[in-house]
Amino acid sequence: MTIFVNSLKTVGLLGLLTGLFIVIGGAVGGQIGMIIAFVLAIVMNMGAWWFSDKLALKMSGAQEVSPSEAPELHAMVEELSRRAGIPKPRVYIIDTDAPNAFATGRDPEHGAVAVTTGIARLLTREELAGVIAHELAHIKHRDTLISSIAATIAGAIGMLADMVMWGMIFAGLGGSDEEEGGGIAGLVGGVLTAMLAPIMALIIQMAISRSREYMADAGGAQILGNPLPLASALEKLEWAAGRMPMDEARPATAHLYIVNPVLGGLASLFRTHPETHKRISRLRAMANRSGNTAIAA
Repeated sequence: MTIFVNSLKTVGLLGLLTGLFIVIGGAVGGQIGMIIAFVLAIVMNMGAWWFSDKLALKMSGAQEVSPSEAPELHAMVEELSRRAGIPKPRVYIIDTDAPNAFATGRDPEHGAVAVTTGIARLLTREELAGVIAHELAHIKHRDTLISSIAATIAGAIGMLADMVMWGMIFAGLGGSDEEEGGGIAGLVGGVLTAMLAPIMALIIQMAISRSREYMADAGGAQILGNPLPLASALEKLEWAAGRMPMDEARPATAHLYIVNPVLGGLASLFRTHPETHKRISRLRAMANRSGNTAIAA
């Protein structure tokens, strides 16, 4: 039921993004300009989506490892992929002490899982399996695709907002004396719209990301058959993130990781993840509802 509610929430938030896009597009004042901006945003964001896995892995410094180089990790990913009913993704390692992990790939056939060297030192084998199961749930749910759709619409809103702002500025500068009062009011309204629309789009985009994290937590618990190892792993990872921030992480890829790799400052203001204690509470509630520490896979 929770997964169904979160799916509805995601659809509703994508609808809000689309509605916001239409509103700001109408403010441009011309259908042709809106279409041009939309096409440009689609081209740029679809290109980013098509190569999103390669870009994310390259930006994070991840290196692909073979079964002979990381036999236990490969065996774990293979077994959990079988339980999840998806092809085994490629396996990558990021050489950093900061414990974290992420998944990427536009669909299950192009999936990849990356873990840091620090995560195996911090977590037990069961906890690491919970993290891997969470990442496989992201791949199974096609969360990268959904994030790319949200990024496409949000990017188009940003482009249109820029067009509105510059259009209103030039219109205000060129206004006649008779229209000065209305021109100033229109200029202020247009500038405010252009400034607030991208912020609203960003907030909606982050809300979509947070909903998908809850779904991946639930999906990971189902894949593993036990929600408690993931809950325990999240507790440790949140503790470690505050003490060992991941210097290699960039804003463009921060939302991919299982916990935000950089805490504090603007990262806390614009959270791409739900608060970790809420995620842990939900996972423990799943275990309580099952009547024991395991749930049906």
